[in-house]
Amino acid sequence: MTTPAQGLKTSMQENLGKVVFGIEDIVHHLCTAMIARGHVLLEGVPGLGKTLLAKTLAAHLGGKFKRIQCTADLMPSDITGIHVFHSEKNEFVFMPGPLFADIVLVDEINRTGPKTQSALLQAMEEAAVTIDRDTYTLPENFFVIASQNPHEFEGTYPLPESQLDRFLLRLEISYPREEMEKHVLRTYDHPGGGHDTYRTALEVLPENLIQQARQQVDTVFVSEATYQYVTDIAKVSRSHPQVSLGLSTRGALGLMRCARIEAALQGQEFVTPDHIKTMAIPVMAHRLVLTPDATLEGISDTEIVESILGQVSVPRE
Repeated sequence: MTTPAQGLKTSMQENLGKVVFGIEDIVHHLCTAMIARGHVLLEGVPGLGKTLLAKTLAAHLGGKFKRIQCTADLMPSDITGIHVFHSEKNEFVFMPGPLFADIVLVDEINRTGPKTQSALLQAMEEAAVTIDRDTYTLPENFFVIASQNPHEFEGTYPLPESQLDRFLLRLEISYPREEMEKHVLRTYDHPGGGHDTYRTALEVLPENLIQQARQQVDTVFVSEATYQYVTDIAKVSRSHPQVSLGLSTRGALGLMRCARIEAALQGQEFVTPDHIKTMAIPVMAHRLVLTPDATLEGISDTEIVESILGQVSVPRE
């Protein structure tokens, strides 16, 4: 019997797979973030289909899609909106910015400055925006997909720790396999490519399926030993000799939530340490700030996560 969480994953993979090829793992994690009401940071070089993926996801959800192209001169009001004086009404009227959508793609987020990056903090944490002392609520399934170029590219600003901590998952998109890339060429070798196809190729997600999946996830059992396991992982990350800033409480909570969802997606009724290990790298790696020595030695954040997991005893229950 297919559960709501599994039905949501199947629907997303079947429909998104009609337009964007070879990203089954990415869609799996997008489903996880959608159920958890989290946001996703996509990291990879330009031209791998990040914009098309976000557009396709919005079309499948039946929601509004907006794209924010980040540049060095982008201002916070450009994404949140402003109040404009309406001469006929003789009052200021709020003109919402692109944040007021169901799916928001923040393209090349590390090409804009920290001031504009920080304008996303409240929206991502509270699903609301405060402008001129007035607070506006964002859509119920508000979902941010931010793409990030590698830091060695020119004209980029590393995201501050507080911004990174708002992203539930960091997913890395790499170049497709040779056969899959050939399939992309055969399918989209015409004007417009996939940006014309996604509007007609998709079925809209069944109503209330996301809410049903969330209700199912709430019933997944978590033992005290499993809670302790995540607590120990967070503790070790904060004392690791190659980490200057370890996992936050928000990060530990995100790891627990994602492990619970991973169990539901596998059709299981309880969380195991394997579920936590599966989600550890996408949840933890981008939140860890390495020491300068570790960075100079070329040690990656994923290697640090694996080192932390190796230091924590796995519960027997």
